[in-house]
Amino acid sequence: MDFLYTQFPAFADSLIFHLSLILIGLVALYFGAEWLVKGASEIAVRVGISPLVVGLTVVAFGTSAPELLVCLEANLGGRPDVALGNIIGSNICNIALILGVAAVMKPIVINRQIIRREMPILIIITLAFVAMLHSGDISRVEGGLLFAGVVIYVVASIVQSRKEHKPDDYGEFSPKEIEEVKKAGAKGIVLDIALILFGLAVLKFGSEWLVTGGDYTARVIGVDDSIIALFLFAFGTSLPELATSIVAVKKGEGDIITGNAIGSCIFNILAVIGITALVKPIAEGDILMVDKMVMLGATVAIFLFMWSRMRLTRIEGICLLVAYASYSVIRYNMA
Repeated sequence: MDFLYTQFPAFADSLIFHLSLILIGLVALYFGAEWLVKGASEIAVRVGISPLVVGLTVVAFGTSAPELLVCLEANLGGRPDVALGNIIGSNICNIALILGVAAVMKPIVINRQIIRREMPILIIITLAFVAMLHSGDISRVEGGLLFAGVVIYVVASIVQSRKEHKPDDYGEFSPKEIEEVKKAGAKGIVLDIALILFGLAVLKFGSEWLVTGGDYTARVIGVDDSIIALFLFAFGTSLPELATSIVAVKKGEGDIITGNAIGSCIFNILAVIGITALVKPIAEGDILMVDKMVMLGATVAIFLFMWSRMRLTRIEGICLLVAYASYSVIRYNMA
């Protein structure tokens, strides 16, 4: 990057260059997360951890890795509203856009566990998150409380999954994939470690390029950093969840669709905001009350949709998409 600024200053200071950085950053975040999840999941399976538990922990955290790296990069770089905007926008995107698209493609049957456990947890921690922001920032103590929450959540999920585990339940993997992973031996472990390290490196550079490009673009077009974070960054870092949901719709796997979207929202608040605030307190910046209320409103609305018929219908999916589009237009005009 420094080489380009030195040798080609005019190009490196252009809008085209920074839009390219955003695009390359989004692609890097997507593939970095994929490689990280693949490498970590295969190592976990090799050492005898249940594939179902891997899905609840390694895969769930891995799909939140783009948000985490972007938030850390932005907050440490003095742009806390980008960090908060990324998470608030990502949760709105997961609920309104991803579940909306999935429901329009095919109505989704909801697992009772989502209604009884995940959704109440998400509503409670969303309320707590909004309450923490009332003071104008999220302190290290509050970050520690959120991170403790994700530890408790993961441990509880592992305990419950072991109680309910069936011999033919392979979670995120197929029986054939399990067999192939275990046969690879020491060579496979070396490749998986290399994949993890490479994935982390790609995530690191991808988050840096995305934040740098987004910051420049926001200044050039005259909008707040928070707008870029709430929509562009949020959509970009939600690409792993969107891709997973589209594949799950085609396979008719409603549990994966809702579990993936709701689980990602939980990890975003507890793990991503928790870790980011532990590293450095997060100031609210240009995040508006309407952003927090839309996130909270979307969370309550999706719970009511799920609870009313134990499914998400196409009409409800359309309502979610219209609501997301309306929020996008209104919020842009408020900037």
